[in-house]
Amino acid sequence: MEEFQFTATCPKGLESLLVEELRTLGADIRREQPAAVHFSGSLEVAYRCCLWSRLANRILLQLEQVRISSADDLYRAVAAQPWEQHIRPSGKLWLQFSGTNREIRNSQFGAQKTKDAIVDRLRNQTGARPTIDKHHPDLTVALRLNRDRLDIAVDLSGDSLHKRGYRTHIGAAPLKENLAAALLLRSRWPQIAADGGALLDPMCGSGTILIEAAMIAADIAPGLFRESFGFERWLNHQSDIWNNLREEALQRRAAGMEKKLPEIRGYDADAKVLFAAEANIDRAGLERQVRVSCRPVGSFKVPSHREVKPGLVLTNPPYGERLGEQEALRETYAELGRQLKSEFAGWQVGVFTGNPELGYSTGLRSHKHYQLYNGSIPSQLLLFQVHQQSESGQATDRARKLSVEAEMVANRLRKNLRTTGKWANRNGVDCYRLYDADLPEYSAAVDLYKTIDGTLYAHLQEYRPPASIDEGKARNRLRDLLRAVQCVLELPRANISIKERRRHSHKSGQKGGGQYQKQAKAGTTLWVREYGAEFEVDLWSYLDTGLFLDHRPVRKYLRELASGKKFLNLFCYTASATVQAARGGCVQSTSVDMSRTYQAWAARNFRANNMDPYKHQLVEADCLQWLMSAQQNRKGHYDLIFLDPPSFSNSAKMRGVLDVQRDHGKLVRQCMALLAPGGTLVFSNNLRSFRMDEDVIRDFSVKCLQLLDKDFQRNPKIHNVWEIRSAHQ
Repeated sequence: MEEFQFTATCPKGLESLLVEELRTLGADIRREQPAAVHFSGSLEVAYRCCLWSRLANRILLQLEQVRISSADDLYRAVAAQPWEQHIRPSGKLWLQFSGTNREIRNSQFGAQKTKDAIVDRLRNQTGARPTIDKHHPDLTVALRLNRDRLDIAVDLSGDSLHKRGYRTHIGAAPLKENLAAALLLRSRWPQIAADGGALLDPMCGSGTILIEAAMIAADIAPGLFRESFGFERWLNHQSDIWNNLREEALQRRAAGMEKKLPEIRGYDADAKVLFAAEANIDRAGLERQVRVSCRPVGSFKVPSHREVKPGLVLTNPPYGERLGEQEALRETYAELGRQLKSEFAGWQVGVFTGNPELGYSTGLRSHKHYQLYNGSIPSQLLLFQVHQQSESGQATDRARKLSVEAEMVANRLRKNLRTTGKWANRNGVDCYRLYDADLPEYSAAVDLYKTIDGTLYAHLQEYRPPASIDEGKARNRLRDLLRAVQCVLELPRANISIKERRRHSHKSGQKGGGQYQKQAKAGTTLWVREYGAEFEVDLWSYLDTGLFLDHRPVRKYLRELASGKKFLNLFCYTASATVQAARGGCVQSTSVDMSRTYQAWAARNFRANNMDPYKHQLVEADCLQWLMSAQQNRKGHYDLIFLDPPSFSNSAKMRGVLDVQRDHGKLVRQCMALLAPGGTLVFSNNLRSFRMDEDVIRDFSVKCLQLLDKDFQRNPKIHNVWEIRSAHQ
């Protein structure tokens, strides 16, 4: 049987594992180098490696290694190959060129020269030329240039071998399939599975570790269900050899699926990502062998539905790139460690992380670690053995979950859930305030946000403690509150944002008593619903989230007034009031704010609610200047106006300084001039000491509105709302 030279490429750090695997597949190992292993063997060995390698990225058939120094040398070396033996003249060709030297300084130039050489050779030999097709080539030629050495090869794989074909849905930070397989092999999963030990992943994401574990346990070839391989359209393809290998793999799979596999189960606190996991598991044909459930790390336990033999806990938790994220994740890792110590005595544990310091936050001592790479990120697989604890040690761990002080806060949260939570559920309110400094020594607010897909998040805002309170004590109290929120709501740490709202006297450029400032941890945006409307919120980037929850009944009131009206929203922020007015049937709207950030945010809210941009106009402008200009050309134009200025603003974008107590009389009069006969102005502000101007009360019909929902009724001064109409209505 003819012998060929091959190269198997792999992620950096997997070379020694790949050597062992290739040997079991019949390869004769020649040498290994970073991210590659060179071997020799028959075409059958190469096919078997494509079908069965769990670790390789590609299998390359080496055609020749030559020395070149110039572009002309490159052209001649490539043109000398008998390409007519590899591809039909009218076939489809793709090229992969990597590396440079002193003369060939650009890989794209190298690929172009290679293409010219192959095309010219085939045209001269046959009179026809192949087309270039990246997505469905009949032949992929791989060239690697290292200084003056050029390797010319045929890629037998096609798509990278890590693409098994089962993963069509991925999570936010997907783990490649061959890296997941490497973690399982380093954690001794094949031996554990053979002994009947279970595999559990408490943060399974889209399920890659679980699926790879099941494929190993059931003896399923990782390439069995790929749509195609690169060699299948190669002219030298031996279909009889391939068909025999594939039939053997099908028989082995059938036998493996008949066996009773160990328990393989995953958990994640994100219900949305579990839909992706379930879809991937189904596509892999493993829906009876692999199960996933929605559960936070704090509830991670050994499954109780059947007897489970201690085995392996393997997980790839998030590890954050920013300092703020890393600090927040320490508690997640610590919580994982507490659950492992209290529930998983006798189990092996593997934690794969790009931040080993976080891994050690589990409180477990690693007995072995492996240096690997997750893409370009240097990472480590930390291996632990969970030992049996004494009863006193278990009791200590349980006590650490909540201190006496944290339990006191937790009890108040539970009480509020029974009252305010039931009110919210009964009224279809998905976002509400659960806690607002109910216990004075725990001076903070906790708001809950349920996203459109049903995922719950908590937004914890610490009020600035009095100067008399020691800073360390305040930090401990915040930590107690955080733990209470996690415990009562059963939320992973990643679903909780924490902010400190510093109160500034006469410096607030926005509502809520503090300026909007970027936080160290900027997170992704979420989408929530309010009375059928959809809004984007950001719990991490600013002090406020994009949706003022205390204004929920104000927005509802505006919605009820809006039918058939022309609506003006001044100091509109993210224009949530405009969205509700549009849902209430307003025929036209203008929303004014000088912040480009909030205007863009408002535009996204408009698009999400299918609002016509020609009918609903967004204006980026200083509201004070815009109001002055509108006195000339928009008198009597609007039927409904919402005026919601900040308490104080001296923004650099404004020509003047706004003080709502001093200036509201002028603002109200300017707005009233823009109202059509019978129109209504709704005026709101958040200044607790605010008093309505006596001249406004005398000249207009002014009514104070009590628009506070149950979740804000213990803080009645959080905002002031008036309905103002012409005195002659």
